[in-house]
Amino acid sequence: MADNGGIVVMTDDSFDADLAATSGLLMVDFWATWCGPCRIVSPVIEQLAREYSDRGVRVGKLDVDENPKTSSRFNIRSIPSILFFKNGEHVDTVIGAVPKGSLEKKIQLHLMDGATGG
Repeated sequence: MADNGGIVVMTDDSFDADLAATSGLLMVDFWATWCGPCRIVSPVIEQLAREYSDRGVRVGKLDVDENPKTSSRFNIRSIPSILFFKNGEHVDTVIGAVPKGSLEKKIQLHLMDGATGG
């Protein structure tokens, strides 16, 4: 697992360990270098990683070309695909270069979903 400015660079080899090491919410951006929409959403992902790190949200990126096993495992057919995992379980997916607010709503929804007493 390599940490790139608050974002975990994930691979086929590290994915399960990275997932297991995250208690709480993990947002994973499935992307590729040649993907224009991926380049559009990348700064948004980086910004959310910084803004929500103090709330226990981890953010990962997985290059689909370099990591076909994990991409196939989660049936990634379009990129960018942003998958949300809560306590190790896949709970949500957002496909496409969506506005920051759309991803933020998903993060807040899943953070509230696990809130216990405040």
